[in-house]
Amino acid sequence: MAEILIGTSGYSYNDWIGPVYPEGTRREDFLSLYAARFDTVEINYTYYSMPKAANIARMLDEAPALSFAIKANDLLTHRIDPAAWQDHAKTYITAIEPLLQSGRLEAVLFQFPYSFHYTEDRRRYLGKILEAFKGIPSALEFRNAEWFNDRVIEGLRERSVTLTGLDMPDLANLPPKLDVVTAPLAYFRLHGRNKEQWWGPESTATTRYDYLYSDSELQTTAARLTQIILQADRVIIYFNNHSRGKAVKNAETLKQLLAQGLGPEVVQGQNP
Repeated sequence: MAEILIGTSGYSYNDWIGPVYPEGTRREDFLSLYAARFDTVEINYTYYSMPKAANIARMLDEAPALSFAIKANDLLTHRIDPAAWQDHAKTYITAIEPLLQSGRLEAVLFQFPYSFHYTEDRRRYLGKILEAFKGIPSALEFRNAEWFNDRVIEGLRERSVTLTGLDMPDLANLPPKLDVVTAPLAYFRLHGRNKEQWWGPESTATTRYDYLYSDSELQTTAARLTQIILQADRVIIYFNNHSRGKAVKNAETLKQLLAQGLGPEVVQGQNP
């Protein structure tokens, strides 16, 4: 049975002071406090700005027991320049070298947008970027349902690249609830089910993920995850509904549910 680690997407949010971190907590203390609750974290600032090795090394020192998934920079997933992406990939790989050397990298997450369609040029690019990251554990998150087909799934299996499982609103052309294990590592992200705010004219990154899962929804999710756990060697699960610490509350509930069903020795990070 797979080893399971559960955490959140990001940890450095000012609106977590109060709901998660004690009043008066300094930003430089966020990571150590987070590491007292969880054993893994998904780093997402690297999507917005290219990481630097010194910053990565500092995080490793501040939380010596924590493992990390790290999001690929948007120059590799959203703002792809055919003439420059290879240089961006080299810069990124060099920056995450401390993670690679430490053995604490779970995966690099390539989150492709809804506008990343299943076309010949996109398929060709995907093959090239995976080749550039060959030897580095990688996970792909597609936001467009076009990519969920047999050809893609078999191609990922051949490369031992993880297809990320998703929980998100049930809307047309968004990914299906299709949990396919394509590598020893399984990756699962929960974005909330905020259907009204996903595509709305007033939708923002904050409102889109402002969602609190109910206990019954998490019970259903736990049952869904059990099928993945039986097939993979290792499963990492991150909640992205981070507004006001909702991700933390839901992550801790899901840990309890999985521990009840599978045994606490399987689910890591059972800190109160």
